Amino acid sequence: MIATSDDSWPRSAAPAIRGQLRTRPEDFEVEEQLPFELAGQGEHAWLRIRKRGVNTDRVAQALARAAGVPRRAVGYAGMKDRHAVAIQWFSVHLPGREAPAWDGLGAEIEVLEAARHTRKLQTGALSGNRFVITLRECVGDRAGFTQRLETVRQGVPNYFGEQRFGRDSANVERARAMFAGEAIRDRHLHGIYLSAARAFLFNEVLARRVADGTWNTPLDGEAFILDGSRSYFLDDGTDATLPQRFALGDIHPSGPLWGKGEPPTRGLARALEQEIAARHTELAAGLVRADLRQERRALRVIPRELAADWLDDATLQLRFALPPGSYATAVMRELADYRDVAAKV
Repeated sequence: MIATSDDSWPRSAAPAIRGQLRTRPEDFEVEEQLPFELAGQGEHAWLRIRKRGVNTDRVAQALARAAGVPRRAVGYAGMKDRHAVAIQWFSVHLPGREAPAWDGLGAEIEVLEAARHTRKLQTGALSGNRFVITLRECVGDRAGFTQRLETVRQGVPNYFGEQRFGRDSANVERARAMFAGEAIRDRHLHGIYLSAARAFLFNEVLARRVADGTWNTPLDGEAFILDGSRSYFLDDGTDATLPQRFALGDIHPSGPLWGKGEPPTRGLARALEQEIAARHTELAAGLVRADLRQERRALRVIPRELAADWLDDATLQLRFALPPGSYATAVMRELADYRDVAAKV
């Protein structure tokens, strides 16, 4: 079994403190940020929902039942963990119909806002997520933590979180079985396993570069990705502003989301990526056969508005914002050696 917990890949530096994460759902709060205003009219009812202790799919199912529509008529931008308090947007397709009262969704599901819009909420359609995370029973070097906090403000390795891989890495192992010929008839699970395989290969590339000290330094043949974008470009040696843009966080080194076609990188960057793919041939080849195309993801993510407050001698509260697709645990693991109490619940 491949280990893919938060301790499986190297940190950029050792944390100065340790503590307990998610001893209760309120210790992990996340709020989605929309990049646009709702139209106020249209075929889709959009709902801003506060959920506690339930996963995103359960909320979607409850909304579908309340509206009397198929589950596919409900949209959301991304999955949010069950062991958390999340403020999340959903859409429900109700052409020519008034929205129901949204009663009976469950004690842990609260509708905060409702409005109409012209289109369905699509995966990833966010400007980012804001987090408030409380770490309890903290011990260690508080002065060292303060120094580490300043370093983390400059960026952390943008690992996929362990949520992507399932408990005990089951999603990666299922992907291997699927690529070996095991039939997966559930399209949703099929997509989950493909995503896990891509995330695993990306994390392996990033882990190598963290170990080499190059995750935050451009390599020869680097493909730079624009901050907050999927667009990337190669350094042709003509842009003298690249070092400044890199220092400001406007661009980042990137790693592969594996698929068909050659990686856009060259030189040392390509050699490293191809070495990782060759080490996990069954995953890389399976993603190519699945007809996924090569994409890129930033190796570095910079937490915005990062702040830390000690609520008492042993309780630390952290606040920060991340772009869509980045994981709060990637930030937390750089700041603290934590035990996730909810991980085995």
